[in-house]
Amino acid sequence: MEHDHCGVGEDRRWQAVVTNDVSADGDFFYGVRTTGIYCRPSCRSRTPRQKNVVFFTERAAAEAAGFRACKRCRPDRPLDMRRTDARVVRACRWIAARQEMPQLREIAAEVGLNSFYFQRLFKRETGLTPMQYANVQRQARLRVHLSAGEGVTESALAAGYGSGEHLHAQADAALGMTPSAYRDGAPGSVIRFALGECTLGCVLVAGSERGICAISLGDTPEELLAELERRFDRAQLVGDDTQFAAHVARVVGFVTDPRQGLGDLPLDIRGTVFQQRVWQALRRIPVGTTASYAQIAADIGLPRAVRAVAGACAANKLALAIPCHRVVRSDASLSGYRWGIERKRVLIDAESAVTPDID
Repeated sequence: MEHDHCGVGEDRRWQAVVTNDVSADGDFFYGVRTTGIYCRPSCRSRTPRQKNVVFFTERAAAEAAGFRACKRCRPDRPLDMRRTDARVVRACRWIAARQEMPQLREIAAEVGLNSFYFQRLFKRETGLTPMQYANVQRQARLRVHLSAGEGVTESALAAGYGSGEHLHAQADAALGMTPSAYRDGAPGSVIRFALGECTLGCVLVAGSERGICAISLGDTPEELLAELERRFDRAQLVGDDTQFAAHVARVVGFVTDPRQGLGDLPLDIRGTVFQQRVWQALRRIPVGTTASYAQIAADIGLPRAVRAVAGACAANKLALAIPCHRVVRSDASLSGYRWGIERKRVLIDAESAVTPDID
């Protein structure tokens, strides 16, 4: 069965696709209209645009609609539970199905393990502790309810925060703004931006009062502006801002001469605890060098979380400032890049001519 309609169910599926949620494998498949490919939710391919995605409850429906199976996640084959410990998958599904925040001992008991061993196993397989994972799920539920126009208190209770007061105490980490502003699409918030051009194509730099929240690369200004409007559909967008024109010039200058660096740009970085750990590790990769996904996983103390590291790289919205282009496969070959594999190749080639500044 195909699901084209926007609603709570689709929002939850989209959240699973964005986070490469292995616990959603078997629940649904998604097809990408622009490629004609269908995948599992956990597929580590580049995240498609939401408007190009259609959901199916069965793979036969996806194939009947003309989609071909992805050669990376192989949704046409039986689900291979050996890739992720089956007890962890079971725990993820149990957490996602609960309204209230569970206790560690409750989750461990559900899969028949003691708390200490279960926590180590879960973090090894997912890169997060069980409670961090539960909090990510709670934040996702909150966004769904607020986006549906529900009241703040009702949304807080439905998501599992216990009270509106509890939510307000954590709103900044969960939403980056007040719950009511998120529900209303952040009306009244101001996003300033500027556009420019460089050897990689068009560049857009945008920011909130906290700092730069988007650095995007693309083929046309219209494409980049449309993406910004989708992200901040109720905010006031202010273009041709002098300050952000200066930031664009910095980004263009970096592309021309990577030695200039972007480390002092004021950034508004929002993401999960795990994503922020990965992004901080990426910022430590010196210009002129690369690192593998496995090396980044080891750097943050989670050597088994290679797939989760790749997912965090794909979720990065600050091109160049958070240099996910410097992350390659273990054999040094290039993997996907949010802004195009050819741009990644050009950036690495340009930086390779720079002598690494390694302390």
